[in-house]
Amino acid sequence: MNIQRPDSHAHAETTTPAPPPARSQVAYKDPREHVTARAVGVWLVALLTYIVAITGRTSLGVAGVEALGRFHINASQLAVFTAVQVGVYAFAQIPTGIIIDRVGAKKTMVAGALIMAAGQAILALTTSYPLAIFARVLIGAGDATAFLGAMRLLPAWFPLRATPLFTQLTAGVGQLGQFISAVPFLAVLHAAGWVPAFISLTTGGIIIAIVGLIALADVPTVPGESRPSRREHREAKKAARAAGVATTQRLGIGETLRIVTTHPVCWQGFFTHWTGLMHQCIFTLLWGMPLMTLGLGLTPAQASVVLIINTLAVIVAGPLMGMISARAGRARFTVIAAIAIADMAMWIVFLASENPPAYWAIILLNIGMGALGPMSNLGFDSVREHVDRKVLATGTGLANMGGFIATMIASQGVGLLLDYSAHGANYVWADFRVGWLAVIAIWVVGVVGLFASQVAVRRHTAARHKVTLD
Repeated sequence: MNIQRPDSHAHAETTTPAPPPARSQVAYKDPREHVTARAVGVWLVALLTYIVAITGRTSLGVAGVEALGRFHINASQLAVFTAVQVGVYAFAQIPTGIIIDRVGAKKTMVAGALIMAAGQAILALTTSYPLAIFARVLIGAGDATAFLGAMRLLPAWFPLRATPLFTQLTAGVGQLGQFISAVPFLAVLHAAGWVPAFISLTTGGIIIAIVGLIALADVPTVPGESRPSRREHREAKKAARAAGVATTQRLGIGETLRIVTTHPVCWQGFFTHWTGLMHQCIFTLLWGMPLMTLGLGLTPAQASVVLIINTLAVIVAGPLMGMISARAGRARFTVIAAIAIADMAMWIVFLASENPPAYWAIILLNIGMGALGPMSNLGFDSVREHVDRKVLATGTGLANMGGFIATMIASQGVGLLLDYSAHGANYVWADFRVGWLAVIAIWVVGVVGLFASQVAVRRHTAARHKVTLD
């Protein structure tokens, strides 16, 4: 018997399951909750941009002796190269931070790479000392965008718990730029000469700008979602205002500066960077190669090995310092202060001998200096945790000024003391011992500022806690 069920089709239609969600929706993970492949890709491009910036920053450090002859200058004038570049870099941090907070990291980093490339091209082709100084101004201004842009991308693309590690990875692996300066760049400099060596840096800057334009993104997007155009965004804001709906207002420059410059955590980051980075920068950016070749009598090849060891120490220690920072919490300042004192103590021991130290001594010094140097980045973690996200790049910029301002002042001081001690003769170990008194003096200023800022942070925290209780 064939029994008809006229309602079977209707019943089947009502119980048919809905189609599965699109593959992109199932696979999508929020980068702020999970570390994603896309986030790592963006970070790698930002890291490459930073490596190119470090290469440009440290290139003149390994070419310092050649620069003396090319531009017919003395030690004080050579120090001006670093003082100008580092000074521009340092004082561009807050303006760059404001630009990043307003227009995004991608555009700023791409523009910075092109500015660096232009500076390297001028430096490659000129023999004029004033024009070479202008070239270093451009290099410093472009360099200012790389690390700050990378720091702004991290909280947008990674979970907050992962950002200390990626901060240190960025700072540490970025020191491969120093390796590039010490080995392939120096090899090209000695084999082909000044112009081809610095033109190669120009090429690198242009290439990384193109890569950044293609691969960088300020914020992650959900697959399938289209971002509104600028016109649509403006119309939406007008409609919201007409309807009386509150919209998020962009902070003015004055208000941004007020928030950042009055926040004690930003100043603590500033002096953390001051005491943690100055030794590394003074050595790798300018005076390390002259100290090793003229003061210690090492060959350029031996000095290059020392710089490579320094770079490896930074790369290895960076992630470890990130883990320490993530776990230290309130004890982070104790870690910072202890490392700042240990760093200076190593240099005092190294400089104590009246005779040039042995080769192994400068190697040990660079292992220690490279391993402790990433402490300078611990202040960025505090800024990220305690400063309003709207002014994060500007606050990070203020913190990132410290080490470079210290380097600018101390490097010039070393040059002046070298010329005073040598009386126009060739520089020897005794002259470098005198020159390094400037480094010690600037370090003392930084330590005083570090402890004073810690007192201010405690007062700020206590005041906020009292307001909360009230």
